Amino acid sequence: MEKIIIDRFEGDIAVCERDDCSMINIQKSKLPKGVRVGNILIIDDSGNIKIDVQEELRRKEQILRMQQQIFGD
Repeated sequence: MEKIIIDRFEGDIAVCERDDCSMINIQKSKLPKGVRVGNILIIDDSGNIKIDVQEELRRKEQILRMQQQIFGD
């Protein structure tokens, strides 16, 4: 299993970043419908790709906590 983040779209290609900061290109047609820049995706061992909603929520909450620590409530 691998997690990637959609960095940007270039035509029919989604340019994605891996956890090790390397980049990978994936055809948009292979991605789940409705994906957008910033989505976290899971690629399973069979090559199936899905949006990792739980990880996105976890990261958003983490960012909000950091913002509150820096800027206050």
